[in-house]
Amino acid sequence: MPPSQQTLRARQIASVEKLLNLNHVPPRDVDDHHADAALASGLIPQATPILNSDGEPIWKVLVFDNFGRDVISSILRVNDLRSWGVTIHLNVNTTRHLIPDVPVIYLVEPTAENIRLITSDLERGLYSPAYINFLSSIPRPLLEDFASQIATAGVSEHIAQVYDQYLNFVVSEPDLFSLGMGNEAYWAMNTAKIADDMMDTMVDRIVTGLFSVVVTMGVIPIIRCPKQGAAEVIAAKLDRKLRDHILNSKDNLFSHPDNRPSSSNGQPAARPVLIIVDRNVDLIPMLSHSWTYQSLVQDVLKMHLNRITVEVPIDAENPSKGSSKKAYDLNANDFFWSKNASLPFPNVAEDIDAQLTKYREDAADVTRKTGASSLEDLQNDTSTSAQHLKDAITLLPELRERKAILDMHMNILSAVLQGIKDRQLDNYYQLEEAITKQNKTQMLDFLKATDKGNEPMDKFRLFIIWFLSVDQEIAKADMDRFEETFKELGVDIQPLTYIKHVRQITRMTMMSTAPTQQAQPSASGDLLRGFSAISSRLTDRFKDAGLGANFENIVSSVKTFLPANRDFTLTKITESLMDPHNASSSAIAKTESYLYFDPRSANARGTIPQASQARQAQSSGLPGALDGVGRGIQASFGQKRQGYNEAIVFTVGGGSMDEYGNLQEWAKRTSGGANAPSTAIKRRIVYGSTEIVNAEDFLTKELARLGSEST
Repeated sequence: MPPSQQTLRARQIASVEKLLNLNHVPPRDVDDHHADAALASGLIPQATPILNSDGEPIWKVLVFDNFGRDVISSILRVNDLRSWGVTIHLNVNTTRHLIPDVPVIYLVEPTAENIRLITSDLERGLYSPAYINFLSSIPRPLLEDFASQIATAGVSEHIAQVYDQYLNFVVSEPDLFSLGMGNEAYWAMNTAKIADDMMDTMVDRIVTGLFSVVVTMGVIPIIRCPKQGAAEVIAAKLDRKLRDHILNSKDNLFSHPDNRPSSSNGQPAARPVLIIVDRNVDLIPMLSHSWTYQSLVQDVLKMHLNRITVEVPIDAENPSKGSSKKAYDLNANDFFWSKNASLPFPNVAEDIDAQLTKYREDAADVTRKTGASSLEDLQNDTSTSAQHLKDAITLLPELRERKAILDMHMNILSAVLQGIKDRQLDNYYQLEEAITKQNKTQMLDFLKATDKGNEPMDKFRLFIIWFLSVDQEIAKADMDRFEETFKELGVDIQPLTYIKHVRQITRMTMMSTAPTQQAQPSASGDLLRGFSAISSRLTDRFKDAGLGANFENIVSSVKTFLPANRDFTLTKITESLMDPHNASSSAIAKTESYLYFDPRSANARGTIPQASQARQAQSSGLPGALDGVGRGIQASFGQKRQGYNEAIVFTVGGGSMDEYGNLQEWAKRTSGGANAPSTAIKRRIVYGSTEIVNAEDFLTKELARLGSEST
């Protein structure tokens, strides 16, 4: 499969596997289409550790810093590391002991502290030899300092390799990434209180992260961004960084044949477009309630780096015994998550029933052929025929892994459904589908109602969405009543102070998110789309899994509907740049003035000031906002209206799982579907941000902080 068709996660996995193999190319045949297909679907092919001269595996120690840990843990499991010969993995900041004559792989950020720690390890002889991999390109002064420390310590003979890996981004879904910048990026880009050097550092980190993403994808994009603001500064600096790399590197990172994307007929593929926007273009996706599985898991269970914690009853038949916490990782090998993450919740409930039925049928088929009473009895049954026993043992690992995944998702579904019931998330989602139809009186009545879930923050999110969506101005007396209601609910209203300031900006950039069709009630009968149609069977499944007998009550209280097609503002912006011929005139009008950067163009205009020099709050009316830098190519009409099949969409200041799902749904909807002819357009969108943030953290850690500064 061509590199351009591989997911971002597949390409990052391949890069990590290469460094785990001591930067040798993984032992995979050039014509191994099965391996390519596995990578493209996010699966990890069978790994083979590099062998020494005697034909024996080379066992290694992996040492990473916190960011290196996040990069690896989001795509690989411990078993995957072991398959590449990694017997132990350690944090560079922890106390570590001597493991003589064992190679060590370092995967760390290029910082002064990390190179000091590496030098100290080598000086104490903890490991040898050392294969040092920096997550991003190490600056020249820091590299010279590293060389000086190594020479002074006299340990240069212990260093086998030093590589820049361009892996300083975290991939949590096939085409979803973040730069791991935490919950401060939005605050930093919009506050007037950040120091200039800190602002410059953050902008440079974003540019470096995007450069790494582009390198991993193996293609130089066209860059589009709105005028003024952080997006323009970042786009200009990234354009210059890519341009300088191409001009100054004879054998640049994009010249390797494996990195040249091609179309299905072997011809060079069209370049993608990189769309960089500021988060203030639309805040609604950061606060909205969603009805897809992945968004609900993030909202209800606070998923982070693909890890969630679920309360599991110790004894389902005896709730008085309490519950225990269990952590789960949703990784690339999870077939159920891969299939259902982006689907509406009723579809997921239907599929868990179908998958459990299929598992039971497959398990029964195996036991019937062997004569055993259950899978557990197969290992102890010596009377089974040799051939049937061989077939059964071959199938056992797959069946057990499938059962473990289904049991995990049954626990997750139970926790999510409990959250839906307690917080009445189905009601919030339906109300947000038609939020502009609500007037002030209806909204105030809803906020004061005592039967709208047990989480006041959900009401606050709903109100902010309404406030940002409606056209009419809210009188001060009415706003005072809303604020008083939230105070009575115990909600900190500081975020609202900043929202009032930012509303004027978002009203100029937001586009109507009204659904193209209304939410559809779930059909009964053969489709079995609703919970009620399968509640009895699903309840039995959860009882069998020991999840309690009250599941039917939870199911019966959840509304059975399917979501409408509704495009967020960022999706409309993406459509206007990727498919201008079919985009709405209002969307094209808003993106017509977007700057155009082509790093391959010979026209390099002007110089790039530091981000701190470009900060002029008066230009946008927002405190701390970044002014434009006057860069970009004077694009022709044809260049502006050029269509693209692939896009990288990046938001500065925080991303939303709901927004990622909305973009993927649009790409799927406009690609003709799975049964489309081979000549049909296949769209692909990679979505990323400084950090993927859930609604609660965005409200309490960023908007509240900005609000306190605005008072």
